[in-house]
Amino acid sequence: MPMPDLRPLTNLLAGRTITVLAGAGMSTESGIPDYGGLASRKRRTRIQYGDFVGEPAARQRYWARAAVGWRRVRAAEPNDGHRAVARLEAAECVVGVITQNVDGLHHQAGSRRVVELHGSLSRVVCLGCGSVVTRADVQQRLERLNPWIAASEAPHEPDGDAELADERVARFVVPECESCGGSLKPDVVFFGERVPKAVTEAAWQLYEEGEVLLVVGSSLAVFSGYRFVLQASKDGRPVAVLNLGPTRGDDRATVKVEGHAGAVLSSVAEQLAEAG
Repeated sequence: MPMPDLRPLTNLLAGRTITVLAGAGMSTESGIPDYGGLASRKRRTRIQYGDFVGEPAARQRYWARAAVGWRRVRAAEPNDGHRAVARLEAAECVVGVITQNVDGLHHQAGSRRVVELHGSLSRVVCLGCGSVVTRADVQQRLERLNPWIAASEAPHEPDGDAELADERVARFVVPECESCGGSLKPDVVFFGERVPKAVTEAAWQLYEEGEVLLVVGSSLAVFSGYRFVLQASKDGRPVAVLNLGPTRGDDRATVKVEGHAGAVLSSVAEQLAEAG
């Protein structure tokens, strides 16, 4: 894909502090699938919070698929887009990142102020006692209880999920909390679950500190991200959108760029550094 004309974008961003709102398209260049890439396959059933909490079979299905899918997330590395955002933050152009992603790649790239709107797959919380453990530790337990996981190959899905045959799900053994025997849940926000108040407040703080909102790699289909664009429109704050394909916020964008996040953000970072 040829590089689009970036002058409208760089002109909008130059001299302004930027809050970045990042979506799944930010991580596709790191090998993590996004939801748009599933169009040619059967419609994916996303797990609901109520089902996970209330149904042992739903937890078994989640953890079986996630035990295989986690390998892709664990092996992923930041791409040029993540690194460009971190450079812009170091140069005091970006005030911080509000990310809808749960892969931790902004942190790995060196970004310091990151609000993980939907949590992080790197942590696991007990629904009983509230204790938090690392996903790495839980993965070791998953593989000890289900040794066939190590040799399993399956099509990868967004958010550390993977397609898995029903018979494998049915024989999957789900570990319990080692402290209280409660049910374990990834520290991410499922559909039907509220974003914690403290996280929402931190995200709005980052939004307020920026003079322009830069949306990267998000179709804005989920309201938890789209609401920042709505508020910017209400506040008269400029919105720049960088995405491959249409987004729900296109009609509210001051500038829209169709392009790959890594190449575009790397070029933008260079141009802003020269201008600054």
